[in-house]
Amino acid sequence: MAVNISIKSVPDELAQRLRERAARNHRSLQGELLAILEKATLESVPIDSAPPAPSLRQARVQGWKTPEQVWQELQASDWFHDPALRSAPRAVDIIRADRDSR
Repeated sequence: MAVNISIKSVPDELAQRLRERAARNHRSLQGELLAILEKATLESVPIDSAPPAPSLRQARVQGWKTPEQVWQELQASDWFHDPALRSAPRAVDIIRADRDSR
């Protein structure tokens, strides 16, 4: 069961820095605070008694996936590049051609 935690009288400067950190990490303020708490509690636990890594569902919700995990999931889902797209122009080339035509 989830528990609600409230922190009162947070200084404006600290709250702003937390909001900026959340934005940098593409999280809500709530998500950022939860990630900070998660990291802080895992650091204080000895390695051999640390809880298991979050499930893929938890990782997706909390934004805890590494690029390697995302790549492995794509490969496991039979995702692949369409070979026909290799000969298609890249978006950057289309934009440059349009810009240079003016």
